[in-house]
Amino acid sequence: MERWLALELVSTIRHDGDGGITDDLATVQGTARWIREHGDLLADRIEVGELAVDEDLRLEIIELRQAVRALFGWAVSPAPPSPPDAHRLMSTDQAVTHLNTAAACEPVTPQLVWPLEGVPRVRLLSAENDPYVRLVAALARAAIDFLSGPQRLQLRSCTAPRCVRYFIKGHGRQEWCKPSCGNRARAARHYRRQRAATDGGSAPS
Repeated sequence: MERWLALELVSTIRHDGDGGITDDLATVQGTARWIREHGDLLADRIEVGELAVDEDLRLEIIELRQAVRALFGWAVSPAPPSPPDAHRLMSTDQAVTHLNTAAACEPVTPQLVWPLEGVPRVRLLSAENDPYVRLVAALARAAIDFLSGPQRLQLRSCTAPRCVRYFIKGHGRQEWCKPSCGNRARAARHYRRQRAATDGGSAPS
């Protein structure tokens, strides 16, 4: 399954398995861990191995995540956005401006790389020396690539109880991000029908 850096970023807000919501970027240490774990997705953009994360960088990434989550919420409409921050999303104009501004902070030149026995690919040659700027700009460009590509049309917000994930719909009947969410949603639906029958009401669809 293809991994999208923008989707991974918004998924740093997630269900903790015990009924609550956790934030992988809540601390500097957690942010550094998340960056290291996604170094493969950043490899063509920046070398993250020696990057020293501080509070300023953490806050910049969180602000970028807020913009991307707002645009994900717009992308899935008229369906509702993911619930944990749906009541305080940036406006669409503000989110677009923030994303474009972050991406523009790093001047880059596309370079064609074509190995003798391989497929051609693009490598971005950066004119920016600050690794913090390069990282945030790389995350912003990844979000722009995602939102401007065909996968945006398959973006969904999982409607299973307690789930807060966005996901790419892989087939026509997919309603949830993973099978466990489907099981939970069906169990909740069954419970509602049983309760409606016990209360003498009509079962919701």
